[in-house]
Amino acid sequence: MTVRTTTTALVAALAATAAATLALTGAGPAAAAGLQCSVDYTTNDWGSGFTANVKLTNAGTTPIDNWSLGYAYTGNQTLSGSGWNGTWSQSGKNVTVAAPAWAATLAAGGSVSAGANFSYSGTNAAPASFTVNGVACNGASNPSPSPSPSASASSSPSASPSPSASASASPSSSASPSPSGSTGTGTGKAPALHVSGNKLVDANGAQVVLRGVNRSGMEFMCVQGYGFSDGPVDAASIAAIKGWKANAVRVPVNEDCWNGYANVKPEYAGENYRTAVKNFVYALRDAGLTPIIDLHWTQGLYTGNSSGCSDVNSTCQKPMPGAGAATFWSSVATTFKNDPSVVFDLLNEPYADRAVSGLDQAWNCWRDGGSACPGINYPVSGMQTLVNSVRTAGANNVILLGGLAYSNDLGQWLAHKPTDPAGNLAASWHVYNFNTCSSQSCWNSTVAPLAAQVPVVVGEIGENDCAHSFIDQVMSWADAAKVSYLGWTWNTWDCGQGPSLISDFDGTPTAFGLGLKNHLAAVN
Repeated sequence: MTVRTTTTALVAALAATAAATLALTGAGPAAAAGLQCSVDYTTNDWGSGFTANVKLTNAGTTPIDNWSLGYAYTGNQTLSGSGWNGTWSQSGKNVTVAAPAWAATLAAGGSVSAGANFSYSGTNAAPASFTVNGVACNGASNPSPSPSPSASASSSPSASPSPSASASASPSSSASPSPSGSTGTGTGKAPALHVSGNKLVDANGAQVVLRGVNRSGMEFMCVQGYGFSDGPVDAASIAAIKGWKANAVRVPVNEDCWNGYANVKPEYAGENYRTAVKNFVYALRDAGLTPIIDLHWTQGLYTGNSSGCSDVNSTCQKPMPGAGAATFWSSVATTFKNDPSVVFDLLNEPYADRAVSGLDQAWNCWRDGGSACPGINYPVSGMQTLVNSVRTAGANNVILLGGLAYSNDLGQWLAHKPTDPAGNLAASWHVYNFNTCSSQSCWNSTVAPLAAQVPVVVGEIGENDCAHSFIDQVMSWADAAKVSYLGWTWNTWDCGQGPSLISDFDGTPTAFGLGLKNHLAAVN
């Protein structure tokens, strides 16, 4: 859904790895301490360009301050864009990756990963050697089978088409309902989740069907300069959600705020924002509610068909994730990689189909990003790139991938499903009464066959008439198909202006919200 403002991939083909370990001797504090480092270099190559991923590990016992990684290419590889998780630059054939502000010191035994896109022609040979702070970090080149975990900070926005909502400032953290009913735990911490066939299951292999709400606010309040959340996200507000018998809460977030971009007020950006999100997510988890982190608004200047704004910043829905989304997801994955109860939703509502020519091209853009997205002028991170960012950070969490047409079209989802070494991908679907696929015949012909092969989570259900007859149909259909669903949205907006479940944060339902509340009470 699109939130009203208050002011009005790449197909992964693992190519090569160069790894080296050597005692650092010579200049600088690292060398003086005789520390050791290793560098893992991998690429995702699509013929005329590639994504370079570097993982630097401090194998010694002393921190490396203000690290700077250097290497050189032998061909015509040329840096495209600014890269992520480090400051990338190139002079001739020489490439430098300087430490980002959030990871200036590399702790003993710690690792940090960074990535950037390059163009090239001819041969794409891996670098033969690396330096750290000017000191050689050389060794034999060895092939590496898969990307390795890393630590980094990043953020990325995403948006969704829907009726608008207004905002009011109020930063805080909250807990949410627990997974209950035939497929949840009912009390305590949310279950650890993974994909098994076409089901989400807990650690014991029991199916978990997520049924809950969206809690909008963190995607727009910060970037508009009003706070962290629209209304309270404290223990009482979480208890109110839980009182509806919900077992999951989707949390939309903002790339600019998470990554700490300069366009956001410092008090609502970077570490302050990340802490607010973490506190809310952990409170939900500890209340037994499955938290779903959704990249709702992302960076990228897009003024084409169905443009939500003419702003490069994360202030509206964009058709696809921008370059900063990879940084965002690497950071989010690093933050939550040891907590399989947290689910990642890579982009709220992609609509590449409105921006490029033809549905097949749109699905290629969705998966591959980059040059597969003619018509989108900013650098696009495809779903494969974002999956890689999450997995390279060492996170095996369940990942949701919304389809095209604002996540309403899943027609070619399976044919363009990204490669995932963890095998933990699920489809995200959004359905409103005003969408193209809003009839049971469409659900039976397009969604049901997919749900027979992979888990499907309806990330947003809603209608724009302040009634609930449409979502009643959706929920009954989803229950029969064992498909998860979450209502949009747990906010106190006028439900006549956009789907709003409550009129007060104590959980008093609107006429629209009453349908979800009563249904959750019956099935959970």
